[in-house]
Parts: sequence; structure tokens; C-alpha cells
Amino acid sequence: MDLEFKQVNDKLIISIIGELDHHSTDEIRNKIDDKIKSGGYKKVILDFSHVTFMDSSGIGVIIGRYKKLKLSNGVLCIANISNSVKKVFELSGLFKIINVYNNVNLAVESI
Repeated sequence: MDLEFKQVNDKLIISIIGELDHHSTDEIRNKIDDKIKSGGYKKVILDFSHVTFMDSSGIGVIIGRYKKLKLSNGVLCIANISNSVKKVFELSGLFKIINVYNNVNLAVESI
């Protein structure tokens, strides 16, 4: 698991690379929270184009970041989810609360 951070205007794009599961969630959560806090970001896009697997603990990471940003009048969205990860989103109901875009460019333009 690895993370790559990129800033576009006032938006933070976070590319998650590898598996988002119970083995990596603590590290991912801490790195994302630190980057958001240190940069004062209110608009965050999670790029899932390189996520190979996600389990229920990954859902917890996403919902936790969504709630933190929402409390500070921020926004979180997702881009580039694969079909296997899409299934996890559908089963968990994440599509009901978090906007998902086909690619990062659409997400950048929309938030």
C-alpha cells in the first residue's frame, strides 16, 4: 500500500495504491489526516484507480474522512473505482453519501 498526494488549485488528490484492507487502514488514515490537516484542505479527491482490493475496514477509512471533512464544511469524493471495489461501495451504501466520478478531472471540475 502506498499513497501519492497531488494538489490541483485548492483540491488535494490522494492516489491510493494497492490494497485498502485491515492491514493498511491505520497507516492510510493517519497519513491522509496528517496531510489534510497540515495543508488545511477542504476539498479532497480519493483516486481509486490503483486500488486492487478493499474490505469493510476501507469503508471505515472513507466514511471517517468524509465525516471529518463535512464537520469542517469540506467535501470528499471518489474517482476511478474498479468494478470489484464498486461492488463494495454498492453493498455498503457509500454511493448514497459520497459522490463518485469516472475520473479525477471530472472530480476536480465538480467540487
